[in-house]
Amino acid sequence: MSVFSQHYFTAPDGIRTAYRRYEGGQSGKLPVLCLHGLTRNSRDFEEVSPRIAAMGHTVIAVDVRGRGLSDRGTPPDSYNPEVYVNDVLGLLKSEGIDKVISLGTSMGGIMTMILAAKRPELLAGALINDIGPELDPAGLDRIAGYVGRTTSAFENWHEAADAIRAVNGDAFPDETGEDFWLAFARRTCRELESGRVELDYDPAIAEPFRQPDRALPPDMWPLYDALTPVPLVVVRGAISDLLSREGFEKMKARHPDFTGVEIPRVGHAPLLTEPPARAAIDGLLARLS
Repeated sequence: MSVFSQHYFTAPDGIRTAYRRYEGGQSGKLPVLCLHGLTRNSRDFEEVSPRIAAMGHTVIAVDVRGRGLSDRGTPPDSYNPEVYVNDVLGLLKSEGIDKVISLGTSMGGIMTMILAAKRPELLAGALINDIGPELDPAGLDRIAGYVGRTTSAFENWHEAADAIRAVNGDAFPDETGEDFWLAFARRTCRELESGRVELDYDPAIAEPFRQPDRALPPDMWPLYDALTPVPLVVVRGAISDLLSREGFEKMKARHPDFTGVEIPRVGHAPLLTEPPARAAIDGLLARLS
């Protein structure tokens, strides 16, 4: 397993974005950028990133502002994908990286589309995980119902795991063991000095999300179309409530180099550790090496 080093990029507004760098070390291998979902952080890729680095690719796994080790307290208006993308472009520039393969889960997939529109030359290929230019209202309503609602800490990791399972259990109906949910909690929460545990994001990230016209571009199809020149893998949870089967098929019909992968018995969003997702990542990296 590769060991990562911790780094920070400071944006013009003074907010620091944290990111993990996993060294790949193989000449000619493109760096891989890992972008997480709305309430998540770089730990979402703590199994994916070392495996990719072992294949020779340097991996940059980001904590978007307001999450993980990145600064909080930013004005709510700057908690939106456009700002996050500008942070990512800044940190890539600071790393001297001008070409990447992007893996984006949920909000990270929206960021990947925005990156393609803003900097067409940046992406060599992309994988977007359980997201698309059309979002199912059922999934949006579910997310709006829990993001930022829990502001008090949990007594311990087991209580945190129970809370995480209450929110995400429908997306992983076959995961009944406590170990899975404890691991899930450790990726999404942090332990305080008191020993209590809290969700590892600024609750204020929910403010723009509750006003979709501020949180998301009004029409994301042009952003999706910006991915047309590069190989694209789209992973969908087969029981996802955010990326519908109809939306998935429309994306397939619209992109000339599209690889679609569905993860059985998983909702929003797959972990990318499932065998079909691993195979899709391996195939994309092999094509672009």
